[in-house]
Amino acid sequence: MATIQSVASLNPSASSRAWYSTPHPNLPILATATGTSLRIYSLNSLTLLSTITGGHKRSIRSCAWKPGNNQTATIATGSFDASVGIWAQEDDDNEEWRFAIVLDGHESEVKSVAWSAGGNLLATCSRDKSVWIWEEVGEDDYETVAVLQEHEGDVKCVKWHPEEELLASASYDDDIRLWREEIDDWGCVAVLRGHQSTVWAVEWEPVSGKDETVESRLASCSDDVTIRIWKKSPGQEERQAQSRLSIIKSSSAEEWVEEAQLPKTHVRTIYSVAWSKDTHRIVSVGGDGKIVVYEEDREAPERWRVIAVQECGHQEFEINHVVWAKAKISDGTVQEVIVTTGDDGEVKIWTVS
Repeated sequence: MATIQSVASLNPSASSRAWYSTPHPNLPILATATGTSLRIYSLNSLTLLSTITGGHKRSIRSCAWKPGNNQTATIATGSFDASVGIWAQEDDDNEEWRFAIVLDGHESEVKSVAWSAGGNLLATCSRDKSVWIWEEVGEDDYETVAVLQEHEGDVKCVKWHPEEELLASASYDDDIRLWREEIDDWGCVAVLRGHQSTVWAVEWEPVSGKDETVESRLASCSDDVTIRIWKKSPGQEERQAQSRLSIIKSSSAEEWVEEAQLPKTHVRTIYSVAWSKDTHRIVSVGGDGKIVVYEEDREAPERWRVIAVQECGHQEFEINHVVWAKAKISDGTVQEVIVTTGDDGEVKIWTVS
């Protein structure tokens, strides 16, 4: 078994529950949602660079960096006040941030925000059971292009495919839905059923380092304490290619199937999963305080195995979120680390060795 080792806690920690942390795709910074503020930390010094406040009246539940700009940064926030905020960096020292725009429309708490790979689309989801898609049409100008209302419960998470404009959403109704734009209209192209309780999060398999001829898979985690891997049904790509050649499409439905379930290790709700770009390992966290790392062996009968477990990662507190990131650790090297965010207000850095 490998070992999960504590490297550091980002300093200073928050005085209230921390919900979510996300590294910038290009810059060595990380944003953490805690209370009504965003904290921006350096992944080089592992210290606080700035605190962004003043945009939301209630706690920020989720945040997402806009891809595509290596010089200045833009980040979206989703709040329990039912609004979505977009913040723009005023300069490149990470200290001055401008509340660029607020996006209103949701009727209840916003649970998740996510940018498409191209950075032109922003997806948001809410306790109001809806998924919204917003398109940037100018500087600080966004318009609603879709309001998707097919979920029957609180929508917990949205995630875009790493290459395609394909959106996954996870819900309290136990379902995962996949959405695409077809002939200028967004619609549900697949419903992934199998979980027996609330699906808290979904995560696409990273494109980097994998066989480009193989379709990206989707991981999901749930209140039923399972992690499931989903893939597009074999032959679907050929059928889709043929349908696109036809002027009249018979169906826009896609067939996705459950490929595997990861070994059951958690004993309470699994809130978050993350898929590594470097090693393609999966890490999960949840209400039991465990951090669990899994590795795939395509030749083995069971495919996935647990390679490391850390008990009580945030003492007795629940762990709300996990993500892989690149950080400079004590010996000065930059390497892939696990970042966990917990109810204790701590953001912790871990390595697997």
